[in-house]
Amino acid sequence: MALYEHVFLARQDLSQAQVDALASAATEIVEANDGKVVKTETWGLKSLAYKIDRNRKAHFVMLNIEGPGSLVAELERQNRINEDVIRWLTIAVEEHEDGPSAMMRKNDRDKKRRSDREERN
Repeated sequence: MALYEHVFLARQDLSQAQVDALASAATEIVEANDGKVVKTETWGLKSLAYKIDRNRKAHFVMLNIEGPGSLVAELERQNRINEDVIRWLTIAVEEHEDGPSAMMRKNDRDKKRRSDREERN
């Protein structure tokens, strides 16, 4: 089975529950096409470098996927149809990263720095 990382950006005005529903819908698409979602990470609401469809921010979600290439085609087709998904990127990888992704580690570092700064004040 081929390994993929699929990241999609959802509109900023969605609630976290709606973003989770989008992630579960993507998981259902993967499983319906003989694939498996190994890991799902929600990176949160982040600022974009430039506006995309009048959005300055977006919810970022990453899925680690195992499955055939036809699964990626169907997943991207569904993303194209969905108005809540503003961008997506799917890449083939040699192996999935163990533990949290670089973005999750960065979020943890940032939270730790903020709490250390608050303790000093």
